[in-house]
Amino acid sequence: MALPGAAMGCGMDIEEQPGVFSRFADRETEARYNLRARTLRRPFVRVYGAIFMLVALAYSIVNPIYLQPTENATLAVLLGAALLVCGGYIAATFWDDYVRHPIIDFAALLVLALLVGRINVVLFEHLDGQVSTLHAVGVINRLVITSFAAVTLAGRPQLFLAWLGCDALGWIGQVATGQPELSALVYAILSYCSGALIMIAVNFAVGRTSRSAFKLADQLDAERARNEELVLNMLPPAAVDRIRSGLLVADAYADASVIFIDMVGFSNLAKRVSPGHLVELLNTFFNHADACARELGVEKVKTVGDAYLAIAGGNVPSGNSADAAIAFARAVIAGVAEMGRLGGVDVALRAGIHSGPVVGGVIGATRMAYDYWGDTVNIAARIEGTAEPNGIAISESTWLRAKDRSGFGPPRLITLKGVGDVGVFHCAPVVIEAEEGAEESAAAA
Repeated sequence: MALPGAAMGCGMDIEEQPGVFSRFADRETEARYNLRARTLRRPFVRVYGAIFMLVALAYSIVNPIYLQPTENATLAVLLGAALLVCGGYIAATFWDDYVRHPIIDFAALLVLALLVGRINVVLFEHLDGQVSTLHAVGVINRLVITSFAAVTLAGRPQLFLAWLGCDALGWIGQVATGQPELSALVYAILSYCSGALIMIAVNFAVGRTSRSAFKLADQLDAERARNEELVLNMLPPAAVDRIRSGLLVADAYADASVIFIDMVGFSNLAKRVSPGHLVELLNTFFNHADACARELGVEKVKTVGDAYLAIAGGNVPSGNSADAAIAFARAVIAGVAEMGRLGGVDVALRAGIHSGPVVGGVIGATRMAYDYWGDTVNIAARIEGTAEPNGIAISESTWLRAKDRSGFGPPRLITLKGVGDVGVFHCAPVVIEAEEGAEESAAAA
């Protein structure tokens, strides 16, 4: 059975120390702590149970040598009952829901304590002249089970105190009736109380330290999960696995569509607005593009200044890469009106798309990122500069690959720097419905 999962954002303070009877304020955290602690202690329960059964069997072998048949028969019944209870207790630990029911430990250990107490009384009454002193020694024997209960019920001090109270009542009922001398009874009670106090301290100490350790482990798990999320936000999962294995990350994609989107007149805009306002505007643009990429199965590669680079058909499956790229560009540009409203200035975008082979991978050992290279990336960047404001320009290879060609006009032969003559299809500027809707509302008002 797996340990209960790691926490996400538990928000606990490592410096805060739990009190004696403290519980985690969050019920879900308290439940996870109890499940994890009991899961970790389950092997200990089985080992203790096996040891107890071996000791009980040893008593069963020795008893017939020294005891009368009547006494031996009594002890045989008691030891047999103890073996059955302990065997059932061990078997219960293999139940999947055992960790959710501490009452199993409470009941099993209490019954075992009562049986061991009765066994001690029978054994010590057999030693005629030493009853007074050996009843006190029997307390130490009994504390073997009490110590186990203190550890098993750690983290639940109220439950352990209830168990100890029941055990004390059972012990007094067994010892007081067979103790002729008051002084011997007083010393036996003192011995029991001193041992019980030590066990209470053990229970509190184990519970306190285990809660503190759980809090620290929980925060480490949460931090590890956040770091994992951050890494997976920068690198594809397959690349992360290869980097951790010490392998080179290099991939080739024969049919990918690269999308470049940037703001029109960004340089002039940067001169008109404050740096903080500019960053806020870019953040609005990039967040909107990220949301569109997630929705349409397009992979964000990086941002360069005011440009957003994405790819369809790379690490993220997208079906027809050209159609996915065009749909992504349209979705981003369709949000221009909202971006302008949030940024407080008029914004225009343009997009360029080219389809073809690319190479992807991770280079370097610091500030790693999964990037793409090749002529396809360079041509897409050049084509983007030919688009009209709020328009989309695609290469001939993208047009031939795409099934959705609506809105694109006839090709125009354009000379691209470092590339040569390329046939480019242009889509008319996207009509911003949000602005039209706003104008109609204003006219109606």
